Order: sequence, then structure tokens, then C-alpha cells
Amino acid sequence: MSNKSGGRKPLVADRRYAKPSKVAPKTRARKPAVRKKKPRGLLRRILGFFGRFIWWMTGLLWRIGWRAGLAVGAFVALGVIYYASTLPPITDLVDARMRGSVTLSDREGTVFAWRGDQYGGMVTATTVSVHLRNAVVATEDKRFYNHLGISPRGVASAIRINLNEGRGPLSGNGGSTITQQTAKLLCLGRPFDADVWESETDYERDCRRTTLWRKVQEAVYALAMEVRYSKDEILTIYLNRAYLGAGSRGFEAAANRYFGRSAAEVTPAEAAMLAGLLKAPSTLAPTSNLQRSRDRANLVINLMEEQGYLSSSAAEEARTNPAGLSAAAERRAGGYFADWVMDQGPEFFTSTTTEDVVIQTTIDQRMQTAAEEALAWVFESRVSEGSEAQAAIVVMSADGAVRAMVGGRNTDGTGAFNRATQALRQTGSAFKPFVYATALELGMTPNDIVLDEPLTINVPGSGPWSPKNYSRNFRGPVTLTEALSASLNIPAVRLSEEMGRENVRAVAQGFGISSDLAAGPALALGASESTLVEMTGAYAGILNGGSAVTPYGLVSLRIMGDSEPLMTATGGIRERVIREEAARQLTWMMYQVVETGTGRRAQIDGWEIAGKTGTTQAARDAWFIGFSGDYVTGVWMGYDDNTPLTGVTGSTLPAEIWRETMTRVLSDLQPTPLPMQRTFAQRPSENVVTEDLIDQLILDLQNRAN
Repeated sequence: MSNKSGGRKPLVADRRYAKPSKVAPKTRARKPAVRKKKPRGLLRRILGFFGRFIWWMTGLLWRIGWRAGLAVGAFVALGVIYYASTLPPITDLVDARMRGSVTLSDREGTVFAWRGDQYGGMVTATTVSVHLRNAVVATEDKRFYNHLGISPRGVASAIRINLNEGRGPLSGNGGSTITQQTAKLLCLGRPFDADVWESETDYERDCRRTTLWRKVQEAVYALAMEVRYSKDEILTIYLNRAYLGAGSRGFEAAANRYFGRSAAEVTPAEAAMLAGLLKAPSTLAPTSNLQRSRDRANLVINLMEEQGYLSSSAAEEARTNPAGLSAAAERRAGGYFADWVMDQGPEFFTSTTTEDVVIQTTIDQRMQTAAEEALAWVFESRVSEGSEAQAAIVVMSADGAVRAMVGGRNTDGTGAFNRATQALRQTGSAFKPFVYATALELGMTPNDIVLDEPLTINVPGSGPWSPKNYSRNFRGPVTLTEALSASLNIPAVRLSEEMGRENVRAVAQGFGISSDLAAGPALALGASESTLVEMTGAYAGILNGGSAVTPYGLVSLRIMGDSEPLMTATGGIRERVIREEAARQLTWMMYQVVETGTGRRAQIDGWEIAGKTGTTQAARDAWFIGFSGDYVTGVWMGYDDNTPLTGVTGSTLPAEIWRETMTRVLSDLQPTPLPMQRTFAQRPSENVVTEDLIDQLILDLQNRAN
């Protein structure tokens, strides 16, 4: 077939890609050059390791922490729920004292002393003085109304202060809120159990113990209280439970104890003083140191001013006119006496009472003050500075009712050694009236004659004994009145021997001297020991006409709120010891002791005074006991360690203390004549005592007894 196209080439597809030229030989592709890494240093490797470890630990702790936090939170929540469910009404918590109180009033019914745990009755946060509520909050917990029961900021601050002052983190400042303090006062809800704690003191000490675990429990209990009670209810519990010194439990008791008024009536200055006691109640109590208490109150006033509770003018007024004690608290009368009365009542109504008890006593606060002032005046004006000599005073009515008692130079005296009731001391010549009482009871008269001549007595087991007079001379025949007035020793011994020691001992014991009496002839010279209250009571028997008395201070005891007493006077006049005539004659003789004899320094213008001096061997004890027609007062002076007194006998300082005391006691009274039978001196040649006369007198006495 011919090509009609005229030689054109047949159609074929175009080549879209050029045919490659001669292929070059393949070569291996070159990799980019890699720079060799230099080895890391050791430090960088260590830091890297610890960085990765810390990051890992942080993650681990976070994973553990949020789980542990959740568990602790659940535990705390359960604790709060448990405690909150067990908390009783606040009325069951305001007074949980384990023992009651004893309130002592004087002969007029005025309260002068307290013992035990005093509770004044329930107060609330809304019924107390607003100044008191503000003072407590300002001092103890200024964020009280804003926190949930615990204050982390307060705890951190307290730990910082403790560490800065060199204490342990939990020692000293605790940073506790009022709620936490209340939890501690409640002992976390644990009541006293005698099977767990040996005593209430151990229980309270354990409740105050501070450990980390206890702080945790305290915080949980505080949170529970916040759930269960309102803020004012928590504050109410606190105001009623806090201890404020001097046996006061709660602010009502403390306000009455220190200021003689209710907690609802206290002034800003008084409120500041009360709130200040919370830090250290026993140390800061105004009855212990008023100035220290006022200094602390000024700090509280400053806090109240800073926090806006007091204006500047009100704060300045409170500082300018600080709180003072009530009359009863300021006098603090009868500390020794109150302790003695507490010992007179049944223990279950006094020292261990669980009830609130009221005891009316015999004390006369005017006389108590008189005795205290007299003792202080004599020691300040008549005794060398620095002397450690002691003295005691007892003022008593003729029936044994004790009107005043001073047991030592420290006239506060509460809990102190009472030299009026506890010190057994030799009586010296103060015992002689009982020798003469025996002679008068046996029929002798004040004008009968006894010989003051050398005397030697053979004492079995000791040999010859020859008594001496203080003056070292002899007067020959003297009347009984003269012998007693001059406090002659030989006539007293001669009478005792002739009347019979057993008779003398019986008369002394009949008048109430219950201590062991000497068996030998020195009995007549007061070789026996006795207490001042015992000797004063024996002299009261002479004043009342010859009947024994039991010294007493308790008039009645009743439970607070009851009208009828559970017990009445524990003492008073008892049986007759000597005839009234003999007692009146003896009073006359003792009147002559003061008028013309060794007791002249006890004279009081316008008053008839009878008494007797007494000085023991080496002047270790000096006595003067005497009486007016109304009261008998005894004074003893000496050293606790039996050191001899220097230049002191019963006729000197003890007689002066007696006069200063009785001058004050009798100042508001009309002179009362002594109940005495006056006799006048006869010639010494008449009625000389002979053995036949003594035998006849003893026989007559026995016949009267039969």
C-alpha cells in the first residue's frame, strides 16, 4: 500500500521525557557530619540524678500525702463527731469540783475566811460584766470569736517564743485558744477515777500535761466543742471552771473572794485584775501580793485599750485607780484561827468535804486586829531588828470561846505552824496558880503563911534537889498572896509537896491541861509542857469561878442552803474543878501579881487586871496570861529552836504584848470589876502552915467529897 501522505512519517506518541544520556556510575550518599559529644562532668551527672530523684519523690509524696491527708481528715472528723456526741449540756460542766468549800464567818455572821474550792455559782458570758468578758478575750484569745477552736497562727507564734527563750517547743507558751483551754479544764471529758489516779492532785496534774499527742487530742476535742456549743457557751464554761487563786473556782467566786461583789458588777480595773490571774493564779493572787497583781492588771488594761475594748480615758482611769481588796480580803484575819477551827470539825465536813459548808465561829475581827497590831507594834518598837524570836496570842471569853488567835509573827498564817495550838512549851511560873488553887481548895486562905526558906528534897533516882528563887535570896515567912505575887519558887514547891503532887496534878488536869505533867517536885515550877490555848483555857476556868472549859471556835456548822445546823458548839463550860470561893480568892491573889508583883507591866488604867508571869529555865520560854472581868488573854514568846531569850522574862515583853493587846480589846468597853474575894494581909505569925494543919485540911476535903 502506497504512502499517500507523500513521505510523511507515521504518527506516534510524543516522548515526554528526554532519554537520559549515558548513566553515570552510582556513588554512596554521604551522611552529614556528626559532632562528637564531650563526656559530662561528675557534678552535672550527680545534680541530674538528684533532680530526677527529687522530682520522683515529690510525686511520690504527693500521691502519699493526699491519701494520708484524706485519712487524717477522716480520723479527725470521726473524733470530732464522737466527742461532740458525748458532750453534755453546759449546765453539767460549769461546776465539777471534786471537793466542796468551807466558808467561815465571825461571831457577827460576816465572812472572814474560806477553805477548799470555793464556787460562787454559775455565771454566763452574757451575765458577767462586759468588762470582764472583754478582759478575758483580750488577754487569752483575741481571735476567739473568729476561729474554729484552734489557731495555727497562735501555735506557731508560741513555738517561736518558746524556742527563742531556750525552752522546748511545747514548754511555756502554748498558743491555746480559749476553746482549747476549756478542753483542758474539762480534762478532755475524763472524770476523776480513784482507780486510775492516786489523788485529785495527780488527776489535775495529768490533765495539764502537755505532749504532742495530748495537743492533738485537745485540738480534736476543741473542734468538737465548737460543733456542739456556741462561742458564748464555751466562754461560759471557761468563766465557771477557771481557777483564780485562793481556792476560787470560777470568776464569780473570785470576784466575791477578792472584791466582795458579783462578777456582774466588777469595774474595768477589777476585771483586768481577775483576767490577769489566769496566767499564774496562785502567784498573782492579790491576797498573796497585791502590787504584783496590779502590775499584771495594767498589762491587761493595755491589751483592752489596744484592741478597742476600752477608750484611752477609760484605760487611764483604770490604771490611775487600780483594783483593791475588799475589807475581809484585805484583813485576811484569822488565818491561824481558821486552820484551828477546821481541825475542830469532822474531817468529812472540813478538809475533805464534798459539800459546800458554812461554819459560824467565835472570832471577833476587832479583837483579832487588836492582837495582830499589838504584836507587830511590840516587835517593831521593842525587839531588835533581825530577831527571829516568835510570839503567840490567844484571846478568850470566860466560857472558852476563842475571840482572837495569832500563831506567830506572820499574821497571815494560813497553813503555817501555829504556836498557839501546836507548840508544846514548858510553862514555868505560869503553872503556879494551879498549885495555889489546890491549896485554896483544900481550905487554905490567901493570908495563910508559907515559909520561904532553903529546901532540899530527895528525888528517887536523881538525888537531892534544892529549888532556888529567881532572886537567889529568901524572905522567910510570907503569905500565899505574897509568894504568888513575887513568883517565889520555894513556897510553891513547899505547898505542892505538902498538898500532894497528885492533888496539884488533878487540879491542873481538871482545868484542861491535858499534856503529860511532870512526876517530880519540879511540877510546881512548870517543868511540864503545854500549849498556849490550853493554858489560856485553864485560866478562863479561874475567871469563870472555878469550872473547866474546853476552848472552842466552832459555833455551828451547816450545809450551804440549809437553815438548820448539822452540829453546834464543840466546847464551853464543863464540870466544876474548885469551889467558887477558892476561885475568887485565887483571882484576888493574881490581881496582886499585877498590882504589886511581877506583872506590873500589864496594868491598864481604869481596869482591874489579874494574871501571872512565867519564865522557864534559861529563859527559853516567857509567858504572861491574865484576864479582865470580860476576857482572858495568853501570850507566849520564845524561839522555835529553843534558843534562850536575851533579857526577856514573862514580866517584860510578854506582859507588854499582853497590855497592848488588851488595851485595844477593851478600848470600847466599860470597865468590868474582877470577880474576886478581897482579903487583907495579916501578921506573918498567924496561920503558919504546919503538917498537922495540912493533914486536917486534906481530911476536911475528903469529908466534903464524901
